[in-house]
Amino acid sequence: MKEFATITVIGKDKTGVVARITNYLFEQHANIEALEEQVTRGQFSMTIQASWKPQCQDQTALRTGLSDYAQSLGMEIKVRFTEPKRRQRMAIMVTRETHCAEAIIRGAQSGSLKVDPALMLSNWEELRPMAEKAGIPFECVPWENRPTAEARALELLDKHEVDFVVLARFMKILSPNFVWRFKNKIINIHPSLLPSFPGPQPYRQAYEHGVKIFGVTAHFVSMHLDEGPIIAQASAPVPACGSLKDIVAAGQKLEAKVLVKAIRLYLSKRLDVYWGTVKEV
Repeated sequence: MKEFATITVIGKDKTGVVARITNYLFEQHANIEALEEQVTRGQFSMTIQASWKPQCQDQTALRTGLSDYAQSLGMEIKVRFTEPKRRQRMAIMVTRETHCAEAIIRGAQSGSLKVDPALMLSNWEELRPMAEKAGIPFECVPWENRPTAEARALELLDKHEVDFVVLARFMKILSPNFVWRFKNKIINIHPSLLPSFPGPQPYRQAYEHGVKIFGVTAHFVSMHLDEGPIIAQASAPVPACGSLKDIVAAGQKLEAKVLVKAIRLYLSKRLDVYWGTVKEV
């Protein structure tokens, strides 16, 4: 059985990075299974999935060599040794609302979501009991200082070997520096039919505009607030003579349902983002 590793390279764009890293991997007897690279605003990111024939992988030499390249290139290079066909490891980021996190946990426990919840991360302590009951590691990261908080969150995601992130009503805006490291691997649920009513308090905006239909949107997080590629949406009629509280209650049920659907689609590996639009392949 082949041995596998995932290598990520992040830093300021410069000439020759792809060639230097891939040539080094060939020297280490690796086969490139997949390679994805992109440049945005002068920032370079590359993810490589590499494999080796049995007993041909020298993990110590590979780590040392990539560390040397990271230093010479002035870039961040990380390697993670993985098992073939293993389940994706998911981080759930939450604040205080429980409905989306509960639905995700139920899906994972029932097997309808074939995923390993590797971490629940929050800026509050309220959902710790939920995570502990489900056997999911929980970490609380205060968010008063965003750069410090994001640096700590990235450390934890790396420690728990997280493959993708789900924002289950995480009520903080992530910086481009954070999002860049998980491009098209952060799924958010927004309580409106985007592009209508982006930003905070979308239910209140919908209520005050007197809309007759409300909805929710699951999307990949991009560097622009609530403008990332859309994965799934759902809508429902506004309850007759419904109050704002009624709309929120109905909307939360939709949020959980659509977010779980988006995760399931992501795990199916049939989603492709092309020019900012999600295609199912």
